[in-house]
Amino acid sequence: MKIQSILVVDDDENDQFICEYTIRKYDPAIHVLKAFDGVEALDVLRGDTPDAIILDINMPVMNGFEFLDRYAEEFEVHAPIVAMLTSSRLGKDRERAMQYDFVKSYFEKPLVPDHLRVMDELLG
Repeated sequence: MKIQSILVVDDDENDQFICEYTIRKYDPAIHVLKAFDGVEALDVLRGDTPDAIILDINMPVMNGFEFLDRYAEEFEVHAPIVAMLTSSRLGKDRERAMQYDFVKSYFEKPLVPDHLRVMDELLG
C-alpha cells in the first residue's frame, strides 16, 4: 500500500515548502495537508485521518511532544505512520518520541525521498 495523504506539521514556512515539494516530486498523487503547530494539527485530524503525519518537535503554541500527548489522549484511531522530522539531534528527543507506539520513524531535516520510501515501506 502506498501513502495517499500526509499531514505536515511544522511552523516554518520554508520547511513546509521543502516537505511539499519533496512529497510532490516523490508522488504527485499524495494529498498534502498542512498545519503550522500542534493545535492546528489536532483541528485537521478531527476531520481527516491521513496515512501519515510528519511532525516537527520545536514549534510555538503546541510543540511536537505536547501534540503527541494530546493525540494519544484524544484519538482512538491514529494515523498508521507518525514520523518525526526535526533538526534535533538529541538522543533524548529520539527516545522520547519513539515511546509512542504510533511513532514509527525519526528523521533529521530536510525531508528527502528516502524518508518517504521508508514511510511507504512501513505502511505496506
